Amino acid sequence: MHAFDVLGDPVRRRILELLVDGEQSSGDVTAVVRAEFGISQPAVSQHLRVLRENGFTTVRAEGARRLYSVDPGPLKEIDGWLDQYRRFWTGPLDALATEIARGRRDVAGKRVGPRP
Repeated sequence: MHAFDVLGDPVRRRILELLVDGEQSSGDVTAVVRAEFGISQPAVSQHLRVLRENGFTTVRAEGARRLYSVDPGPLKEIDGWLDQYRRFWTGPLDALATEIARGRRDVAGKRVGPRP
């Protein structure tokens, strides 16, 4: 399965969001996803399996619990692919940051309104 196919599903994206700050049990992930998406426990398990089999997560056993965490490998590959497109938004975002900084300086210096 292609990385974008894996991440194209909103449930799987949400699972990764839940795991981005650290390891969580499958039960904790399942409870949140079931509440937010209204899907069954087996459906959540299927999404966890897809993420695991495609390298986006790792799982380790701790007693009867299964603890999931993000594996950054596939995300780094996606980031590398996106790198060729960054030029389309890097310049405009830099320009926006400059304008925001100017606006802050104007407000701090009490100068507001249109520039001459």
